[in-house]
Amino acid sequence: MNHRHIIAILRGLKNDEAVAVCTALVDAGITLIEVPLNSPNALESIRLAAEALSDRADIGAGTVLSVDDVRNVKAAGGVFIVSPDTNPEVIKETVAQGMASYPGVFSPTDAFTAIRNGATGLKFFPAEVLGSKGIKAVKAVLPPAVPTYAVGGANPDNFHEFFAVGCTGFGLGTYIFKPGMSVAEVSERAKLAVASYDKGAKA
Repeated sequence: MNHRHIIAILRGLKNDEAVAVCTALVDAGITLIEVPLNSPNALESIRLAAEALSDRADIGAGTVLSVDDVRNVKAAGGVFIVSPDTNPEVIKETVAQGMASYPGVFSPTDAFTAIRNGATGLKFFPAEVLGSKGIKAVKAVLPPAVPTYAVGGANPDNFHEFFAVGCTGFGLGTYIFKPGMSVAEVSERAKLAVASYDKGAKA
């Protein structure tokens, strides 16, 4: 499955809206969808979304802090793991389960720890603190083939700044979903994000 490198982060998603919100994202062109585990009944939302959309999207979990979390996400149908930190045990278990691993990194030490333990890609977080200049500096010492995502402050208005320093993609949180946001608004924001991403990716 070919994906745009945009991960929609649905913190606070409720079970009864999971399929509708995720379907709106996929219809708009975002096919990497993360449900953070500190959302209400997150594993059930992952299960519902994966059952409905696994042929069209990759559903995964965020805020994954333990090996048990990884196994529970796998059992629910999730196919990737996003962590807020660089936890070697979580990364190794994710890889062992045949899932993609995107740990949160901030420093070169974090980044190389993640790479050495098998991370699929690196989530620079919080990107708004590190900034495109900070990411550029860290990327200068990283293997060029490692995918890098700007998360925490990235939005369609600044995608170009992160693309310019070599970021592969983005994680979008409150920009694309907040509890109480209508499906129509999620859809509209997703379309704007896709348009900005496609423009930057071609530049």
